[in-house]
Amino acid sequence: MITTKNKKFIDIREVIHKKNPKLAKWIPSFLLNYLKKTIHEDEINDIMTRFADLQGLDFVDALIEDLDVKVNLYGAENIPVTDPVIFASNHPLGGLDGIAFMHAIGKYRRDVKFLVNDILLNIGNLRPLFVGVNKLGTQGKQAISAIEEAYGADDALLVFPAGLVSRKQKGGHIEDLEWKKSFISKAKKYKKDIVPVLIDGKNSKFFYNFARLRQKLGLKVNIEMLYLPDEMFAQRGHTVNIIIGKRIPYTAFDQSKNEKTWAEEVKRRVYGLAQEK
Repeated sequence: MITTKNKKFIDIREVIHKKNPKLAKWIPSFLLNYLKKTIHEDEINDIMTRFADLQGLDFVDALIEDLDVKVNLYGAENIPVTDPVIFASNHPLGGLDGIAFMHAIGKYRRDVKFLVNDILLNIGNLRPLFVGVNKLGTQGKQAISAIEEAYGADDALLVFPAGLVSRKQKGGHIEDLEWKKSFISKAKKYKKDIVPVLIDGKNSKFFYNFARLRQKLGLKVNIEMLYLPDEMFAQRGHTVNIIIGKRIPYTAFDQSKNEKTWAEEVKRRVYGLAQEK
């Protein structure tokens, strides 16, 4: 990888252009500059320049150290060290949780793959670990094939079944939205057990209030995701607690419940891990 000091690894204008060329053409400079500041483009490029020679889990470990983040892992004995399994976790933070997730499992498994929003494929250092999922449109044939291959391989596959960062619920607690059933159907199809994972953490009040305001305004696009890099950098020096539960055999997902209900059952089991810390 080229490590030229002036090289831009992340260019928000280019990212927008890839997703929507027409929008990139008309977006005003002041808004583009605001987006650059919001996503911490300069800081991200600085990190990627300093660690340009690191790939995959080596880059993840360097990030953890650079962000001065401590990861406490509970239930490590529940991590299968060789079997092909699916690690299904809640998604409380939207950035640091994924990094901590890879870091924790990576201590025991070097064959980590992670289903992520395909916009994260722009982070070249992490591309060896990532399998992209299009959150803003339909999946292309190549993407569908890559996802199927990831589920069918013998790797340790990490997933956030909610697909979105946790939101504040009625009553004030932070919890994932509905878990999509696809990880259940794939577990059955490829005969892979599921390992439940709970990641402890929450974002700022601003993030949750902004998300709620966006919903009240009837806007369907998750604009708040733009603030996730800001949330991540705000958590420098924090501690992330991760709890690994006992694996659930794929044979448990029988006909007594439909796959959507099974997905919610696994979600409940994940949040129940809070009592096992």
